[in-house]
Amino acid sequence: MTSNIVIVGIQWGDEGKGKITDLLAKDAAAVVRYQGGANAGHTVVVRGKKIVLHQIPSGMLNDHSLCVIGPAVVVDPQTLVEELESLRDYGIEVTPDRLAISSSTHVVMPYHKRLDALREQSRGKEKIGTTGRGIGPTYEDLFGRTGVRMSDFCNPERLLATLQKVLVERNHLIQLLGGEPCDPNELAANMVDLGKKLAPYIRDVGTLVHEKLASGQKVLFESAQGTLLDILHGTYPFVTSSLTTAPAAFPMLGIGIPDNRRVLGVVKAYTTRVGAGPFPTEDVGDFGKRLRDAGGEYGATTGRPRRCGYLDLPALRYAIRVNGVTGLAVTKIDVLSGLGDLKVCQSYKLGNGQVVSTLLPEYLESGDLEPIYETWKGWDEETVGVRSLAELPANARKFLELMSSALGVPIDIVSTSPDRDDTILNVDLWG
Repeated sequence: MTSNIVIVGIQWGDEGKGKITDLLAKDAAAVVRYQGGANAGHTVVVRGKKIVLHQIPSGMLNDHSLCVIGPAVVVDPQTLVEELESLRDYGIEVTPDRLAISSSTHVVMPYHKRLDALREQSRGKEKIGTTGRGIGPTYEDLFGRTGVRMSDFCNPERLLATLQKVLVERNHLIQLLGGEPCDPNELAANMVDLGKKLAPYIRDVGTLVHEKLASGQKVLFESAQGTLLDILHGTYPFVTSSLTTAPAAFPMLGIGIPDNRRVLGVVKAYTTRVGAGPFPTEDVGDFGKRLRDAGGEYGATTGRPRRCGYLDLPALRYAIRVNGVTGLAVTKIDVLSGLGDLKVCQSYKLGNGQVVSTLLPEYLESGDLEPIYETWKGWDEETVGVRSLAELPANARKFLELMSSALGVPIDIVSTSPDRDDTILNVDLWG
């Protein structure tokens, strides 16, 4: 019996984690978002209705799971309140017994967004490709011990005192980059109403999750972004500002690493990336465009078109090792229908002539890495509506078999369309 599952993206994000989390959350007592911020966008399609969640865990679309925002998440209070209101429009009332936010969670303030945009603008051609949501500067304040936590944010006196100290330095930097400084009194006054709306959700989430696990209840841990965007283990400096990998979930929440855990690596049947940075299997021609159009590859948060390319097995082997992946959830297999035979990257040839089967981020720094491809048979039949392996086109089944064999990890779930119900479950993940 498994009491905890970590869902982690094992590419550059946008793998379809939202649908997988929503699917497994129906059996979970709690769903925990353990890092990232409003720069994430998890899209779930329920009965043809598209719902995008940025900070609230995808388990909120079930009617019983407690959704937890952990202390290593950075919360944008304005967009979080807007998200709560949008869920209400869908008929989902998010009460304090359905959502818990750690009092230690750091808050994204307007000056973080201002600083984020000014820095990116100042980089010119060296842009990292941030979303401009203020995520990086907020994490800087967290580690610099100068941040605004939810416990401060929901207390007007403490918020003003914190801002008066922090903005002395932050305003100097904003002005140095050509921006307008922020007034602490005005800013604190503008945040009072948001603080009142979020205060009822503040809880000791570490104890709450620990008690659920200790009593044998099922807990799902949801990551944002992807392994190759991890601040330590990704393609630095073109990364996000948090630890996105599965092992980080437990210490960042404040609980010990539990026994008999599963780590479900979510992977698209091809590869995408948003923003700048290396992408060895990117296709900038017709195939990449066809993937983008067929897969609707535009950012759920920013709307930016995603860069698209071939399945990258060396990068996946690296991500599987870093996360301790025990099984795969393959998404967007439906996008490959009708695209003909499919190139798959099996290994890489480095600049010194060495051939490697597992990609390490440092291999990408020289820029002279050459993908070595193999061609797998494609299929023309649609997979939309398919809910068993037997119904899949023969070549689609073969594609999955080759993928599992090449990576040495079983495929536990296959998503055959964006809809919640179009899913193949090969194993009972809680069993």
